[in-house]
Amino acid sequence: MAKASLGYREIIESIRKGNLAPVYILMGTEAYYIDLVVENLEKYAIPEEDRDFNYNVFYGNDADIDYVVGVAQQFPVFADRKLVILKEAQSMRQAKVALEKFAPYVKQPAPATIFVIVFKGDTLNATSKLMKAAKESGAVVLKSETPRDYELPALIRDFCQQRKVNIEDKAVTLLADYIGSPLSKLFGEVNKLISIVDKNNPRITCELIEKNIGISKEFNNIELVNAIRRRDYPAAVKIVKYFAANPKQNPTPMTTGILLKFFSEIITAHYLPNKSDAALSETFGLRSSRFLNDFKLAMQNFNPRQAVNAVHYLREFDTKSKGIDSYLNEYDLLLELIFKIFT
Repeated sequence: MAKASLGYREIIESIRKGNLAPVYILMGTEAYYIDLVVENLEKYAIPEEDRDFNYNVFYGNDADIDYVVGVAQQFPVFADRKLVILKEAQSMRQAKVALEKFAPYVKQPAPATIFVIVFKGDTLNATSKLMKAAKESGAVVLKSETPRDYELPALIRDFCQQRKVNIEDKAVTLLADYIGSPLSKLFGEVNKLISIVDKNNPRITCELIEKNIGISKEFNNIELVNAIRRRDYPAAVKIVKYFAANPKQNPTPMTTGILLKFFSEIITAHYLPNKSDAALSETFGLRSSRFLNDFKLAMQNFNPRQAVNAVHYLREFDTKSKGIDSYLNEYDLLLELIFKIFT
């Protein structure tokens, strides 16, 4: 039976233990986990001394399918197994159609070959010949999907925990909001921070982020939301003026998205049948009493009508910032938006 849709950790653990499948189909929109599995296959599947004759890599834009299959069917040379990887399969001409030609091999793979298909940017249809063949064999299938914005904080914490490094909650939010996906970029920045933390007290702080990545710990979207939450108009204006002076680090579409999420959650919360602390924490993923209290303060300072109006103003701002019915600079429009939200 196929070992379909396994998590990347389970796949990597099996690879490192030597429990290797004859076929791996790695696909999806998030390249980070795909590359991680490939990296482990390259490192652990074939001993270094056997790689000269038993490790073959092909690339989709110039791969001949018949030749690739022929190489996969060959016996390893003075070794127990061989590794054949087709990388960038999505770059093949009519890739999804072309990959169907691998179905007969995937259905009956060579027992001494580890064959890997790497297909990034999309997933293959479960009803395709290739995926049906994978179900009938011992194929491992990884579907690596782009994480949602709300999933990024947990992924950052997990990444740091795996490397035994602590990270401040606010630092997590800063990284998730300002760097976001793809994970290769996000985790690359986190790795940069991990490499310079104090070894005696490994902890990522907002100060460390500000100094090494260039995200201000005082003037950012998190602090803008906090200023709006407590209805501190002067602080909100000060932050927007900082954004205007540093537009590359503070694009307005990012601010719009974060504020829309903030007010949408307030609206949802107001209409929950159960507004208990436990219900709010579970619904909105509030990890501590501080987050819960901040959320309740926002509900207190913005009633349903005010929150709905704020969403209307945000949509109006989005339209005007694209040059429709307005000639104002987008940061002047952002100041106007803040004024409307407060008044």
